[in-house]
Amino acid sequence: EGYERMLAERDWGRVDELWVSPMVRAQQTAAPLVDRLGLAPVTHDWMHEITSPPEWDGSPVDHLEAMFEKFNLRAIDDLWDGLPGGESVHRFHHRVTSGLTGALAAHGAQPIVTDDDHPDLWSEPDDVTILFVAHGGTNAVALGHLLGLSPTPWEWDRFESAHTSIATLRTKKVAHAVAFGMTGFGDVAHLPAAQVTR
Repeated sequence: EGYERMLAERDWGRVDELWVSPMVRAQQTAAPLVDRLGLAPVTHDWMHEITSPPEWDGSPVDHLEAMFEKFNLRAIDDLWDGLPGGESVHRFHHRVTSGLTGALAAHGAQPIVTDDDHPDLWSEPDDVTILFVAHGGTNAVALGHLLGLSPTPWEWDRFESAHTSIATLRTKKVAHAVAFGMTGFGDVAHLPAAQVTR
């Protein structure tokens, strides 16, 4: 609870929309932000974290970490299949990127498809600031998609960050379009050092 309150007490400046994953932990993180910002949260099902095998529910964290380490040593093609009994990484990546692209289209931002020379350019969006409350995997896939990076089955490791940390993206005009750029990552200025966890 303390983490969520400290996050909400930051100086957020202008925030127009609050997008939240339907998972309980994201909804709990967003609750103090709802109060502080006076915004009605918009829950998007596509923001749900990758689905793990059902038998993993309630497992101790150290057990889960050991299982992830074991499964991460498989061949790359096998990594795309995800965890046995869980959601495949292919499906997860498609769910997040298609959902994000559709949600941003409502604000005028759409990927510009060219001859593949510049796959990370977008049509210029409305002037809107969106606060996005989700999970390590969801956030990593969204960041990679917006920054124009090729997907990998180890997205989480590419953008590993602490709980309640903040990444900041902005758009900048490039030629006839805009590109997303990262202006901050892993910001935990709202947390005492002893409370930073991963």
